[in-house]
Amino acid sequence: MDIMSLFILAAGLAMDAFAVSICKGLAMKKATVGKAAVAGLWFGGFQALMPVLGFLLGTQFRRQITAVDHWIAFVLLTAIGANMIKEACSDEEEIDDGSLNFKEMFMLAVATSIDALAVGITFAFLKVNIITAASIIGIITFVIAAAGVKIGNIFGTRYKSGAELAGGVILILLGARILLEHLGIL
Repeated sequence: MDIMSLFILAAGLAMDAFAVSICKGLAMKKATVGKAAVAGLWFGGFQALMPVLGFLLGTQFRRQITAVDHWIAFVLLTAIGANMIKEACSDEEEIDDGSLNFKEMFMLAVATSIDALAVGITFAFLKVNIITAASIIGIITFVIAAAGVKIGNIFGTRYKSGAELAGGVILILLGARILLEHLGIL
C-alpha cells in the first residue's frame, strides 16, 4: 500500500471519530484546546492500537487465506464503508452531554475504532509496515477528532452526516482499489 493510499485510508477511518467529536463539541459549553486534545488522544490512540491488534490477529491466519486476501480486504472495507454510509443517512439522533469521562470515552473510542481493527486484519495480507500505518492512522485521527470537537462547538451537527458519508465512500473505494489491483485491472 502506497503512502497516499494510507493517508486516504486514515482519513476515512477517522470519520467516525470526527462525527462523534462534533457531537462532543456541540454538547460542550466551551470547547477548549485541552478538551479537544483529550478527545483526539482517546480516538487517535485507539485508532492506532486497533490496526496493530488486527494485524497480529491476521498474521496468525495469513498462510491459510493468502489466496483470498484481496477479497477479504474488499469485503471488510466495503462493509465498514456501507455501514458508515447507512449511519450518515439515518435520521436517528444521538444524545450527548459533552462529557470526557473515562468510561464514556473508552466506550466511544473502542466503538469508533472497530473498523480500524478490521483494517488491521487486511494489513496482514498486504505489504504494509504496521508501525508506520498505525502511527499515520493515529496521528491523522488525533488531528481530525480534535478539530471535530472545535468544529462541533462552533458549527453544530451540520457536518456530522457528511463526514460519515465521506468516510464510508472512501473506505469502499479503497476496498475496490485493493481488489482491482490484485486482479490486475489497475
